Amino acid sequence: MAWRDAKASKVRLLLFMSSIVLGIAAVVSIQLFSTNLKDNIQRQSKVLMGADYTIDTRQEPTERAQAIIDSLKPDAHEVNFVSMIAFPKNGGAKLVKVRGIEGAFPFYGQMNTEPKIAATNYQDVGGALVDATLLLQFNIQVGDSIKIGELTLPIVGALKSIPGSNAISSSVAPPIVIPNRYIEDTELLQFGSRKEYQFFYKTTNDFDLDAFEDKIDPMLDFENADLDTHTSTSKRLGNRYDNVGKFLNLAAFIALLLGCIGIASSVHIYIKEKLKSIAVLKCMGATRRQSFLIFLIQIAGIGIIGGLIGSLFGIALQELFPYLLKSFLPFDVEISISFLPVLIGVLLGLFMSVLFALLPLINTWYVSPLEVLRVGESPSKSSKRAQLIVSSAIALFLLLFSYILLDNIFYALGFVLGTLLTFAILAGIALLSMKGIRTFFPKRFGFAARQSLLNLFRPNNQTVVLVVAIGLGTFLISTLYFTKDILLSKTEVAETADAANIIILDVQTKQKDAVEKRIQSLELPILDNIPIVTMRMHSIKDQLVNTLRLDSTRQVRGWILSHEFRATYRDSLTTSEEIIEGEWTPEIQADAPILISLSDNLASDAKVKVGDDIVFNVQGVLMNTKVGSIRKVDWAQLKPNFTILFPKGVLEQAPQFNVITTAVPNEDKSATLQRELVSNFPNVSVIDLRQVYTVVEDILDKVSWIINFMAFFSILTGIIVLIGSVRTSKYQRIKESVLLRTLGAQNKQILKISALEYLFLGVLGSLVGILLALVGSLCLALLMFNEPFVPSMIPFLVFLPGISLLVVIIGLSNIQTVLRSSPLEVLRREG
Repeated sequence: MAWRDAKASKVRLLLFMSSIVLGIAAVVSIQLFSTNLKDNIQRQSKVLMGADYTIDTRQEPTERAQAIIDSLKPDAHEVNFVSMIAFPKNGGAKLVKVRGIEGAFPFYGQMNTEPKIAATNYQDVGGALVDATLLLQFNIQVGDSIKIGELTLPIVGALKSIPGSNAISSSVAPPIVIPNRYIEDTELLQFGSRKEYQFFYKTTNDFDLDAFEDKIDPMLDFENADLDTHTSTSKRLGNRYDNVGKFLNLAAFIALLLGCIGIASSVHIYIKEKLKSIAVLKCMGATRRQSFLIFLIQIAGIGIIGGLIGSLFGIALQELFPYLLKSFLPFDVEISISFLPVLIGVLLGLFMSVLFALLPLINTWYVSPLEVLRVGESPSKSSKRAQLIVSSAIALFLLLFSYILLDNIFYALGFVLGTLLTFAILAGIALLSMKGIRTFFPKRFGFAARQSLLNLFRPNNQTVVLVVAIGLGTFLISTLYFTKDILLSKTEVAETADAANIIILDVQTKQKDAVEKRIQSLELPILDNIPIVTMRMHSIKDQLVNTLRLDSTRQVRGWILSHEFRATYRDSLTTSEEIIEGEWTPEIQADAPILISLSDNLASDAKVKVGDDIVFNVQGVLMNTKVGSIRKVDWAQLKPNFTILFPKGVLEQAPQFNVITTAVPNEDKSATLQRELVSNFPNVSVIDLRQVYTVVEDILDKVSWIINFMAFFSILTGIIVLIGSVRTSKYQRIKESVLLRTLGAQNKQILKISALEYLFLGVLGSLVGILLALVGSLCLALLMFNEPFVPSMIPFLVFLPGISLLVVIIGLSNIQTVLRSSPLEVLRREG
């Protein structure tokens, strides 16, 4: 019976099935890609690092650390630092990451260069490997020269890739590789220079890296050094991309939920039309169980087929993800197909379709044989208890599946509650709109307008499901645009005369006046001249840092105990700072206690509050200080911000270097300034904040594209739900429209009625989605980002009319059958 009835209703059942295909495809493709990503990270972990393990330190290794490093016999080592370089050929200058390597690094994988031989012979010939994109940008060829500090080297190869780097980091500071023996000749490693020493090791396959790390890493931590193995690095990398996968999974899951709501709505109308047939079956002796199973088998069948089609579509779809995420991945992903995600897709199609169809399906259980004789009466309804059990099963399944995706019960609970709340708001607004139209019905409107409004709450109406489907899809994609604007406003560099957009780092004390004069000679302002003093914590609240390192029960975060802080001193706060505890002391008098100000994140990690004592080691001199205030610092503002701020009158005589900021009106002026500074002061580094902003904007654009891609599934699923809803109520509409024509209505009027109805649904759904996104984004801006919110107009100018028009077009696509139907058709059918 299930098969026979399905053949007669195959178009409807196919539309039910298509509602979940896209959601299943999205979930399966992301699950498959996540599995492939983890496998690739695990398989390529050595290639990602280029070694089995590394030891690194951000200062010259201590005597004890050097003894440990030497005893392990490094196979290669490097010194790397960020600096300005110049191209003598055309005077171009650029901020880069210089890597001075000695030894046969990398041991796994390879540096990709042009010509290929340059990757292996650059150390022998004494040349530089320069980022290939950088060469194109400055029109430089292999064979030209590069100036790094006081050193000029020939360019022997274009560097296309090197283990461990990715497109994003390279776009900020492109890599330059030179032989390690030339580092000293650059004369760039001066006081305050930010540098890193790395030592690379290769081991045998049977070497126990985990046990080795557990033994050696604590010893190195004590000496301000760190050990990383290829296994621990791959775990961290895997966790980072796992979070991205979880987010994409949730976006796909929302698309699947939309499809399931479409199924529930369509099955509700489908079963309602079958109640008379079920009553006839029961009159002929069919049991409750039999009549229920006929339609349950149909729904289960379309769930399995939909899950299978969705899984196959997902297998094809996952091929796109390596291209979408290419900029964020430091390696190429090899795609393979595993059976588990496909099985999950099929089972998900079965369970989701059956679960969401159960609410309308249980109505078949309570159909009385007498329904066949009753005319015009309301059909029997299912019990409240049965509805509660099914609703609880749906909620439990959603929670369990969310937990599988997120691996955190609290996040899963929050996601389910948030999703249900969003669905409830959209459904509530749809119901309130129906009630409002019914209560305040515009009797003076024309016939077509009044009839279109009446259709919104007629029997078998689709108002709620369409508003939810349209609204949720619009909500997702609008939230993306609003949030992107917030993020960009946090990083945007204002083009005003008093806003710094050039930061000059590592200016030595003896160079300070000369650098200022050089900037002023170009008619540029000196906005800030910030002194920097490096220091480490010696003790916190009378507990020595060395003692805290060995205390496994400590509450102080580990990074604080080995970090070299860069502090400054001044008598005023900047616009990115706000005192939240204590009182700011601008200047210290002689013999008075030194009251410093800490950022709130540092105070939290160090477990200190106002009044606590901290002793700093300022380059060999111990300095007793007391926490006088705690500041909230807006780190997202692109300006020099500090965790530790001293008042004036304390650090003036300490060894220091400076950071100078200025503002340039255009790119030409920026390039001129950089050339001047690099040629006269090779050790300084120049950061053009507008270039950083461009990189940030590019990253956000790529992230936006990915989120748009996922939101597309929700929008497309909503469209399929809309088509299914229109098709499901097709015969009901034919009956209504033909009766209207029998009463004298013209085709033009019927067309207008349908167009106005779908226009109202499209405008209501998309407008509610945009307004919900607006409220959510406003809360994010004020509560999380602490930023004034100026919303993008794209959702209002593009999404609102675009989606509304799409809904009208789809709604009218089915009206041709209605217009072609003869009035006698329905009358004969009724007879």
